Amino acid sequence: MNRLARYSDQAYALLRIVAGLLFAFHGMQKILGVLSQNPQPAVGSQLWLGGLIELVGGALIALGLRTREAAFLASGTMAVAYVQFHWKLALGAAFFPGVNKGELAVIYCFVFLYFACRGGVTWCIDRRD
Repeated sequence: MNRLARYSDQAYALLRIVAGLLFAFHGMQKILGVLSQNPQPAVGSQLWLGGLIELVGGALIALGLRTREAAFLASGTMAVAYVQFHWKLALGAAFFPGVNKGELAVIYCFVFLYFACRGGVTWCIDRRD
């Protein structure tokens, strides 16, 4: 297993790129209606703003451009999404992601928080991270 340690930066970069692309795709669904059967939210609405953060933030994270800032904003957006749209401050079992279907929001929140702390590292446009 120690042999794998030398590839930790590349594995991190792959995680950053894939997570960023998936997040951007969620934004494309909301903002552009790509492969989505849901109606597009009204321009300027909270859902539209969230979709814009997903689209632009996900692309920035995938490219490794302003990674820390984009990931911090994306992490906060997912924290809001979990509390407001999944948990809804309900008491009891409704708090748990397995019950309220908020697993994706929680994992995105913490993965993006990790990216915000670590930066782009390798395979990124902005080497200042």
